[in-house]
Parts: sequence; C-alpha cells; structure tokens
Amino acid sequence: MAVFSSLSEFLTHNELSQGRLICLDVGDKFIGIAISDTLRLISSPYKLYERKSYQKDGLEIANLVSKENAVAVIIGLPVNLSGEIGAQAEKTIQFIKKIEDQVQVPLIFWDERFSSQAVEKMMLSFDTSRKKREKLIDKLASTYILQGVLDYLKR
Repeated sequence: MAVFSSLSEFLTHNELSQGRLICLDVGDKFIGIAISDTLRLISSPYKLYERKSYQKDGLEIANLVSKENAVAVIIGLPVNLSGEIGAQAEKTIQFIKKIEDQVQVPLIFWDERFSSQAVEKMMLSFDTSRKKREKLIDKLASTYILQGVLDYLKR
C-alpha cells in the first residue's frame, strides 16, 4: 500500500474512510502500538510488541490491521528539532519500506518530535519508577502520537 510523508499529504489526495486508526512508535527493540476507537475520538494503548524480523514484524502489523479493521496506520516519525530527518527517523523510514508490501492500508508518517518527552514528564508527575517508565514509554508514546492525529482530524 502507499506510504505518505504526512497526514496532510494523504488528505490532499484521499479521503480517510471511517474506521479505526493504528499508531506505531517504532524503536530499535520494541514497537509501541496504540489504536483508536471506531469514532476516532480516543486513542488507547494496545500493546508493546518486541521486534523480531522485518518479515515477522510486518506480518504482526498486517494481522493487527485485519483483526481491528483499521483503515490506516500512523507511524511516529522522530524528526530532529530542526525538522530534519536524523538517524532515528531514517531507521523508522527504512523499517516502513521493508514492511509496506505486507500492510494493505495507507501508511502515514506523523511528526512525533516531542511525544516521548511529554509522556516521560507525565509519568514523572505521577512518580512512576524508572523501571516502569522504560516499560511504558513506547506504548504510551504511540497513544500520545495517535491522540494528536485524532485531534488534528477533528479540526
């Protein structure tokens, strides 16, 4: 399926059909996954998936899309503060290139520059231990990213 560099690029050429959205926060070892409700009002943490191989990771995401009847997958793109593509963003782009043929819905990048920091601050305000923060950060970051997309779509 097609990969879009931004939600606005996608919306310029397509209409986003009704249904759930899935969001991925791709890390080197784990992928945080969040999902929206069918009305696209609320983002909820789904799971933390431990990466295995491009083939298995793509299959996992494709199965999730099918199981949840998702209409698109949002991918958090960790661009640099200047807005440029850095090393981690390049890894995310390469990951999506490797799995895009397995996923049968649009794949849409979303600038997630400050998501991890925002989630980390929130967890610190709740006095979450460092060990718990490390386990939750990717899953909660994907939830934060997806809520940003949902809020954008409401406007």
